[in-house]
Amino acid sequence: MDTLSEWMSNIDLLGTPLLDANGFGQLIMRFLINFVIVTSIIHFFYYPKSRRRDYYFTFSLINVSVFLLIFLLNSVKIKIGFALGVFAIFGIIRYRTESVPIREMTYLFLIIAVSVINAVAVQISYAELLATNILFVLITWALESSRWLKHTSCKLILYDKISLITPDKYDELMEDLKKRTGIDILKVEVGHLDFLRDTAYLKIYYEPLHDEINTIDTMTRLPKDDE
Repeated sequence: MDTLSEWMSNIDLLGTPLLDANGFGQLIMRFLINFVIVTSIIHFFYYPKSRRRDYYFTFSLINVSVFLLIFLLNSVKIKIGFALGVFAIFGIIRYRTESVPIREMTYLFLIIAVSVINAVAVQISYAELLATNILFVLITWALESSRWLKHTSCKLILYDKISLITPDKYDELMEDLKKRTGIDILKVEVGHLDFLRDTAYLKIYYEPLHDEINTIDTMTRLPKDDE
């Protein structure tokens, strides 16, 4: 096997060796580590709560694309510059039909970070690389686990009984909202007031019955077609 790899390494095609055994081994090993770690984060932490197949698809392909692009660049300076450029691009990204939610943007940032580390960190041992990836997984698990943090959802409501928004009628406001929404509300905040229409914007906080993320909790209108 060693003889075969050495023989293939000595064959050049237009100035490029047919096989660089060391580089090929590095590519396969690091790609497998990166793919297993990122897929685990997406499949076991992100997807069970969001159930967004489109983001699952996007995150997976971005992971593979960023890793291969950075790993296959020869210059370390180009690698780092490209990585910073990727962070800048995705830091301001906005899809045409909707803004990317903060949770999805956080996972996107995490996936790019893991891909960049696994592709660029060629000077460290595999033990250090595995330890770094395991730390990413453990911290993500801890923050997503309901054992550590209780999830509280919020919802925006355009409220019509403006007479109940005064501080002395807070208990009446809570009872009316619980009765009309069927939600066990924890807290209410009063926002914009419109005395001409006798309406007010309220933000209610409550504990959801399940862990799935409601992506339109804070939406007050449908996005326009031209946005």
